[in-house]
This record gives sequence, structure tokens and C-alpha cells, in this order.
Amino acid sequence: MVQRIFGLASGMDIDSMVKQLMTAEKIPLDKMKQQKQVLEWQRDDYRTINSAFLDFQTALSNMKYTTQYRVRNVTSSNDNYVTATGSSVASLSSSTIQSVSQLATAATKKNNGTISASPSNKIDATKSLESQNFAGGSITWKTGSVETQSITAQGTNTAKLDLKGETLNLDPNYMNIEVNGKNYKVITSGTAADNEVLVDSDGNLTFNSNVPAGSIIKVDYTTQENITQQTVNKDATEIQLNLGKYTLSSVKVNGTDYTLDGDTLKDASGNILGTYDSATGKITNLNTTFTEDTTIEVHSTQNYSAFNLKTYGANNQVNTKTFLFTGSDSLNTVMNQVNNSKVGVTMFYDSFSDKVTLTRTETGDFNSSGSEIITDDSDFLKTILQFDDSSQEIGGTNAKFTINGLETERNSNTFTINGVTYTLKQTFNVTDPNTGEVTNPSAPVTLSVSNDTDKVFNNIKDLVDKYNTLIDTVNKKLTEERDRDYPPLTDDQREQLSDTQQEQWDAKAKSGLLRGDTILSSALTQMRTLIYQPVQNPNISSSYNQLATIGITTTANFMDGGKLQINEDKLKAAIEADPTSVENLFRGTGDTVSSKGIVQRLYDNVTSVMNQLKEKAGNSYSTNNQFVIGRSLNDLNNQIKSFNDRLTQIENRYYSQFTAMEQAIQQSNTQASYIQQMFAS
Repeated sequence: MVQRIFGLASGMDIDSMVKQLMTAEKIPLDKMKQQKQVLEWQRDDYRTINSAFLDFQTALSNMKYTTQYRVRNVTSSNDNYVTATGSSVASLSSSTIQSVSQLATAATKKNNGTISASPSNKIDATKSLESQNFAGGSITWKTGSVETQSITAQGTNTAKLDLKGETLNLDPNYMNIEVNGKNYKVITSGTAADNEVLVDSDGNLTFNSNVPAGSIIKVDYTTQENITQQTVNKDATEIQLNLGKYTLSSVKVNGTDYTLDGDTLKDASGNILGTYDSATGKITNLNTTFTEDTTIEVHSTQNYSAFNLKTYGANNQVNTKTFLFTGSDSLNTVMNQVNNSKVGVTMFYDSFSDKVTLTRTETGDFNSSGSEIITDDSDFLKTILQFDDSSQEIGGTNAKFTINGLETERNSNTFTINGVTYTLKQTFNVTDPNTGEVTNPSAPVTLSVSNDTDKVFNNIKDLVDKYNTLIDTVNKKLTEERDRDYPPLTDDQREQLSDTQQEQWDAKAKSGLLRGDTILSSALTQMRTLIYQPVQNPNISSSYNQLATIGITTTANFMDGGKLQINEDKLKAAIEADPTSVENLFRGTGDTVSSKGIVQRLYDNVTSVMNQLKEKAGNSYSTNNQFVIGRSLNDLNNQIKSFNDRLTQIENRYYSQFTAMEQAIQQSNTQASYIQQMFAS
């Protein structure tokens, strides 16, 4: 470290003098920093342009899809009877529906009577089932605990429940297992077949084949009791149990089991733990003391029951599900379970009629030999809700109609044939076999598929607009004037300007950095060439093998840089006359540039330009050594660092020299003073 003495002997402003000397020394450094700033601005400009190319590339990618050119309109000769929509695969044709003899309906099963005990004491669907009075009597409850676990599959055919010391109820009628929402039949012996799962008393689940890793295995099951751990603080004089909707059966404290005898908790020898209040859940009058925090084991139970529903679906699919519920659940809770499940049924209770219905969520007849909704013989469905074998099921019919002279059926009133989605709204031309009268007589309904010219036109226009936006963005950069009278500001210059003045200066300094850039100018030339060239493709009519032939040409103003303009009437006429040629003109594929459609040509070209720009200036995820400008910046940073080190040495040398001068002056002053004193004496 150079010792610096600041003009104490000479009286000169050493700092100011060194600063002036260093100003001249710093000129090369300022030039390097300005050069670095220009490179950074160029890098940012290139990246902005690359983003503009990316936006256009995205638009080109979208225009590769047939849906951009095959936008179908379907008109119906009678919307009151049949409507339709068309997808891109629908052919430009027409179809005729001569009659609709039957609409599809969803199956509905009604129960056999009112479920409340009396008209004056209706069921309250929001209150617990245990507190209700049903016409069928009390629900037959089992005692235990209803549990649910979700297990993440590990890619094997096995899984295991965490029973936490509880004893599993192995009755399949009180267990439901789903994998990613698909229901599996529970078996307790033998080997599981497809769509089955073997369960043992230890909670082991074994499937027929491996369950894909990450799948969710949801298990609803019951145990003989619920077992939880609870901490009692030391010096506690009472215990507050956290039972929720459970009823206490026993408590284990320090290895001893205490069961309820009336309101007293006793062990097998008659020793009393305390008094239990079922209303508050507290154990008071404790006969034991806790000298430290102690974990106790609480055993409790609840009333529960179950029922099963089965439905038939498309492709001979049978959906079954077991629903578990407790005494504290309400009828609304049970209905929500059913309605939110994938069994395909909605349960509905009407308080006015005091009746319950089950309705399929799908229309159609999926079980020609019987009912669509199958209820089991459980006490809850058969006795309490009064669904049994005699419950009436209505509906569950297919739509029947005649299309193009062919009598056929569908499960739904909305169906798709050859890319056209039909919706049957009501029956017509149905002849009564008894009277010969025709219901809703009508001319056959004709549905005509045509191309949506306006939509296709707008899609092409959007692409042209995005092309023109890109051309405008690039042209502005290529023709922007470079003002060399405004180099980047040095640090010293910035200190002398206001913020507004700095912004104005920077705007001029940044201008024209990409003027005449070879990558960009070459890109525009290539794009114009690719657009002008005819598309040599056998799927395109010679009348529509060039953009100009469908009304898309360059503007007359050469200053626009090759922007495109559209003759709306000519383009729409081409879309209507030959939509296939127009589509292939844009999105056609081929092995050579001349056989490729305009979109594919431009997409390939834009991708190449973007790669060149990335090689030149990188992107936000690139490191400097991955692109040309970045490597130049790295070189400059190294030069700047080296030059800064050199400036430090020069500055230290100046200070050393001035320090030596100060020391010499000080020594001279000392000697002069000494001599003066000698002569004076």
C-alpha cells in the first residue's frame, strides 16, 4: 500500500492533480467501456428481434393445423327438430334425417313410497340419520369405525393399509377400493383377477397386475374400533378426550385398559380410573396422578352402514361402488357421496312428496335385458329408502331415427357421424301404428356442410398481419440512422447530466446499432423470395398455386419493405371455389422448397434465422461463452480488468512520486529552519 501525503509541505492539492493526470490515463478505459455498452445494446436489440421472429413462428405453427382452413358451417333446414355442428374432418356434403321416432332418455328409478314416519314429522335432510324417524323403522347399524386412506402406488401389484393397531373388518360389503377413480371388486381369498383386489386381515392389498407408479389407491374400509393417541399433561386433574363424532369404549393408561361401566371407567380388577361425562367428553375424579406428560390410548366407535349401487354404461361397462356412511351423517351427506361419485347416478330427495329418486347421468339403453340402475338388498336402500325389486324404473331409452334412409339408434340425443355432431331436439314424422296418424309431420331435415369462408379468411388475414408486423419491426432496425455524434456516456459524463438528459442521450446512442445487419437483411430477402415462388404441389390447382392468384400481393410502396396486402373479394372467392388448394398452398408439405406450402417454407426459414440470432446474441438463459457477442463481452471484461489493474499501478506511482516530493520539501524546510536557528544564535 502506497503511503499518501496530501500536500502538507508543498501546500499543493495533490488529489486534484492526480485526478487530472488519471483522466488522461483513463481515456482508453472509457473507450473500452463504451464499446462494451454498444455490444450490450446490440445484444438486447438482437434478442428483441428474435422475440418478434418467435411470435411469427408461433403464428406459423398454428397455421399448420387443418382446423385453420377447414372451419365447417352446418345448416339445418329445420332447427326445431335437428341442429348440427361440424369439425374440421367433416366432408363438404349433406345428409338427410327423414324421421326421429324416439329421443334418448336417462333412466330414473323411483322409490315405492314416502320415507318419513309421518306427514307431520318429515325427514330433515340436513340432520343426522340417527336422529330421524323413518317409515321403514330404524336403520340397522353396525358398530366400529369408518376409515379412508389414499395410498400412492409404487409400481408393484401390492400396497398396504396403515391400520394403526386397529382390526380390519374384512366384509367386502363394507369396503370400497378405487385406483385413480376406477373401482375394483374386493375379494378376501383366492387370487385376484382383472379388476379385483385381494385384501387380508393385516391390510395387505394384492392386485392382479402392477399398479402404475404414482397412481392413487383410495380405500374406504371399516374397523372394529377407532384407536387414537392423546397426550395428558403432567399434574392433570382431569382428561379432556378428543372424540369428535365417536363414542368412547375404553381408555388405556400406562398399559392398563379401562372400560366403561355406566359412567365409570374400570379395569378388569375393578380399579377405577375416573368418571366419564359423555356430554363433555371429560374424565374427572381421577384416581391416578400424572407426574410427567403421558400418552394414553383412546378406543372409540361409531354407528355405520353401507349400500351398493351398480349401473350399466357404454361398451358394456359396469360401474359399481360401495357407499359407507355413519349415524352422524345426514341424508344430504349420503346423497352428495352418490352424486359426486363416478357410478353415474344422482340421488334426489323431494321433501314435498317425501320420496327419493335415482337418475342416470347418461341417457341411453345400456342394459337391454334389465334395469340401468341396480340397487342392492341393504337395509338402507331396501327398507329405509324403499328401493326394491318392485321399484319402477322409467326411461333409459336410445334415440331412434332414420338418416339417409338408414334406421339406427344412439345412446344420446347428441352424437357424431363422419365429423358432424347432430343434436336431436324432438320427434317428428312418427306414424302411430294404431291410428296411422303422423306426429309432427315434416319434410325431411337436410343438414348441409360448407366451409366457413369468413373464419378461414380471418385466420389467413391474422397470419398476414403478423407477417407485416415482423417486416415492419425488422425494417425499422435495418433502416434506423446511426448517430455517431452520440457515443455511450462515460461515468464522468453521466454525473454531469440530469436523468432526462441521460435518457435522451441514450436514445440517440442506441439508434441504428442494427442498421444494414446482414442476418436481418438476408432474412427479409429470403422471406420475400419464398412468398413469391409458386408452390409446385399436385394437390394444388394451377389456378391457386401462388399467393398473388388468391389475392395476396406486396404493397405498391417500396418503403414498406415487402409488406403484404389482401384483396378480400379475391381471397374469399378462392376459399369458396377451391378450399383444398388454398389449404395446401399454405400448409402443404413436400421434400423440396418448391413443393412445400408457404407456411412450411416460412417456418423453416424463420427457425434458421432464429438460430443465427441466438448464435449471435444468445437468449436470457445463455451464458456469455455460448454466443458471439457474449464472447466479445468476456474479452472486453478481461481487458477492462487488466487495464483497471494497470491504472491502479499508475495512480500509486503518481502518489509515490508526490509523496517523495513532499518528503523532500519537508526535509528541506527542516534543514533551512535549523540553519536559520544556527545563524540566529
